[in-house]
Amino acid sequence: MISLLLALAGSMAMGPERKRPVPPPPVEQAAPSVMPAALELSSAAIRVADWVSVSGDNRGLPYVIIDKTNASMVLYDGAGMELGRAPVLIGIAVGDDATPGVGSKDLSEIGPAEKTTPAGRFLAKFGPAAGRQRVLWVDYATSVALHPIPTPGKRSEHRRERMLSPTPDDNRITFGCINVPIGFYAKSVKPLFGRKGGYVYILPDTKPLETVFPRLIVQAAISGTN
Repeated sequence: MISLLLALAGSMAMGPERKRPVPPPPVEQAAPSVMPAALELSSAAIRVADWVSVSGDNRGLPYVIIDKTNASMVLYDGAGMELGRAPVLIGIAVGDDATPGVGSKDLSEIGPAEKTTPAGRFLAKFGPAAGRQRVLWVDYATSVALHPIPTPGKRSEHRRERMLSPTPDDNRITFGCINVPIGFYAKSVKPLFGRKGGYVYILPDTKPLETVFPRLIVQAAISGTN
């Protein structure tokens, strides 16, 4: 009897049985925004990146490689370190040359076949543009600039949706300029190119890579590759 009373007293001292805490249900995270699947570097972009890095063609300035086929860009600092990748919007027309005199035309005067993003090596610097803006001029003579998606823009063009689509098939929409994501431009491109500018290497649509960048031939000869 005494032992039974002691057992009851002990259980009362311990209090009611404690239940293990039940963890809260996992919070369902919002689905990420649709972005291009890979933004992987093409073999052409890798060749140009290697050449610039080895030869120092950028002269210590930051640079960008624009791959029109993949509708993407890669940003590097002056030492050749990759800083980021992003999708881009480019000229409607397939082609690697700017039409002579296109830079002096009004937008309404530019025909569909003239809306190309020219291929080549360009020394880009910031300068004034219409509407009291400052843009990164890639080729001022042909009015080709690198800048964020215009805001506000024409809703019918769906530029933001094109930028976020998983493939490059719908990224041709501009008159020749290169549109980049607003955040990437503000946080990465603008601060890096703001002081002295930098180089923009635009890969071709149809021309051989060596035709646009002849120094690749020299680099291949030095490295012993074809």
